[in-house]
Amino acid sequence: MIEIVSQPIDATLVLESVQSPIAGASVLFVGSTREWTEDKQTASLDYECYEEMAILKLQELETEARGRWPLIGCSLVHRVGPVEIGEASVVIAVSSAHRKPAFEAGQWLIDTLKTEVPIWKKEKWRNGDSEWVHPANPQASPPSSSED
Repeated sequence: MIEIVSQPIDATLVLESVQSPIAGASVLFVGSTREWTEDKQTASLDYECYEEMAILKLQELETEARGRWPLIGCSLVHRVGPVEIGEASVVIAVSSAHRKPAFEAGQWLIDTLKTEVPIWKKEKWRNGDSEWVHPANPQASPPSSSED
């Protein structure tokens, strides 16, 4: 399951998508909107992406992860649009026969997704300020964005 969605992500469904009778380990990562980033209070996040390119890159990450680890299942789901405090913006699930490859693959997938997939995050602060963030280029803004 590789998806870009605009509605809340059901982490249970993502986890179920990788489960199998031959999998002895399933790992679920849920990245959610936190209220504080250092000394700034978050109001919400807003994600944008070039969907076709983001899907292609997520598929490439899945293929690479399957080549590096003996995975049975691998699912990556990212949300776009507004994401409120406590809501999930990204959910990754992997399964394998044993726990070590599942943990390693899950960590590699989220770390790599954050830097390589063309998804931009706008952090909206409680004080009214906002800024676009992409870990690979913190000053980048999405190609189609206009200044608010």
